[in-house]
Amino acid sequence: MTDNIAEAFEHPEARARASGGLPDRLSLRDFIATADIGAFQEERGEVQRLRFNIVVEIAPLPSGLDDDVDRILSYDRLIEAVEAELSRERLNLLETLAEGVAARILAEPQARRVFLRVEKLDRGPFALGVEIVRDTALQAVQDAAPPPPVVVHLSPDALRAPDLAKVVGYHLSGGDPVVLTLGLPEEPRPDAGTEDARRRIALLAIEQNAWALAARDTRLKVVATRTELDWALRHGRPAVWAPSKIVLDTPGAPVALAADGAALALWLAELLGARCLIVHGTDTIPAGSRVPVQRR
Repeated sequence: MTDNIAEAFEHPEARARASGGLPDRLSLRDFIATADIGAFQEERGEVQRLRFNIVVEIAPLPSGLDDDVDRILSYDRLIEAVEAELSRERLNLLETLAEGVAARILAEPQARRVFLRVEKLDRGPFALGVEIVRDTALQAVQDAAPPPPVVVHLSPDALRAPDLAKVVGYHLSGGDPVVLTLGLPEEPRPDAGTEDARRRIALLAIEQNAWALAARDTRLKVVATRTELDWALRHGRPAVWAPSKIVLDTPGAPVALAADGAALALWLAELLGARCLIVHGTDTIPAGSRVPVQRR
């Protein structure tokens, strides 16, 4: 028991050594990064320091290495895995972050097993952290990247149109994965004393429209997270986008445009690499789109 406790608080390299065998290992010690992360409201908008310690057991180095960095798993790939996960979206849990970093590292051809510890350094006079071990032999088969969808935006007047069911049915029968986005309801919204509150109220109002639309067709499911959205696209399930979580949690999202459903639709289409954005109704799409825009 004493040895186990000692190992638990050692660097992940100690756990790797204790696991037996003589594999080659690559390590990254005390890498500090910053992120807006945490499940508590008081943590939102606050940048915290995170410390990463990573050990990767790797396949034997190839013969005839010739001192060539392109033939090995480079330290840079470990740092890039951390930075890529931190830039992907805002997260509540260190556990989620650790899983994402480990999965990226294990996608490298030479990686066999990852020992990873990540700690918050600014929550008090201590370090709060999680440590995981992940193995390619136990790693679930990674899903392929989700296919590019067709994003269909329905303006408020399109939602009122008598042929709404026909329009939705047409897009659902086209064979492409479909994400439906919506504008704001036309009813007045509660006023609020801060810009942050007004933005959140606007996003929630769009989500009311999403739930109302999904209730009209059993094929439609409201999705709020990137994980749900990617799953729906991979499995060909039509989705109605509830924007709050993705907009608030994704670095660089147009939070200031929370009351502009069309601008959010364009941003989502670009984020997903959509085949096209189809607009029904009178909402105006901002200029400079990186995806083709069609108006119906």
